[in-house]
Amino acid sequence: MNNFNFGEVLTRAWQIIWKHKVLWIFGILASCARRSGGSSSGGGNRGIQTDPGGNAPFSGGQMERVMTQFGQYIEQHLWIIIAVSLALILFFTILYAIGMMGRIGLIKGTYKAENGQSLVFGEIWSESMPYFWRIFGLNFLIGLAFFVIFVPLILFGVITAGIGFLCIIPLICILVPVGWVVALILEQAQAAIVLEELGMLDGLKRGWQIVKSNVGPIIVMGLILGIGGFIVGIVFALPVIIAVVPLVVGVAALRESLTPLYIALACCAVYMPILIFFNGVLTAYLQSAWTLTFMRLTKPKEEAPVIIEANA
Repeated sequence: MNNFNFGEVLTRAWQIIWKHKVLWIFGILASCARRSGGSSSGGGNRGIQTDPGGNAPFSGGQMERVMTQFGQYIEQHLWIIIAVSLALILFFTILYAIGMMGRIGLIKGTYKAENGQSLVFGEIWSESMPYFWRIFGLNFLIGLAFFVIFVPLILFGVITAGIGFLCIIPLICILVPVGWVVALILEQAQAAIVLEELGMLDGLKRGWQIVKSNVGPIIVMGLILGIGGFIVGIVFALPVIIAVVPLVVGVAALRESLTPLYIALACCAVYMPILIFFNGVLTAYLQSAWTLTFMRLTKPKEEAPVIIEANA
């Protein structure tokens, strides 16, 4: 579709979520299911230190002792570890389920707002329930597929002491763009399931069909929303970064006093509700834009009027 109006979609998405602020609530719920990128912090500028004898840490007998102590700890606290693990799995499953409901609510709410209907939280929630297992199952299957692919690669890299990571770099370079394309298909598939009353697999096929038929607009919109959302998310997270980065850089100073750590944690705790709210509004906007994209791409083309000539 060569006449796809990106500016109209982006502007309309903002107008919808600004007028119908109930979508912010669904955005906050949907953000529970968004994948948070883990930030790995190195050891600052300290590097790998050695002991006075010149031996690297965890070398020789030290590694054996550490592994033995680790095994004993697991054996002594096995049931506690299992209970905590199950509790965490249950907790994150509930969060993910709430996130799916939020995502469905945003799709349904954007559709209703675009058609001039009123938005009430209870109505949107009840209308979203029939699609829950389809959306949940679709996301679960795709997530499981990537889990099955990536976990063996990570284990291979760990077992080979990091050498394996060098061997699988080309494969990872291929999987990253593939994963991005799958995410684009998933966005269209979810909208198809909710707005066209499709089943899980039919929705996935419909999403693939839409992306295949509109490669240009989908890729451009994915870049706009992906890069734009990432930049805005970083801006929202700046207070947390400002509070945490000095601790990471000056980690050696924590040996003398933990006061900076307590101050940083207090600042993060105070800002966290604000960050959750901002992320919710951002999520509402992104999902609204994707829903409008689906609606524009699947809108029937207006047929030219047929002129019937009068009989002479």
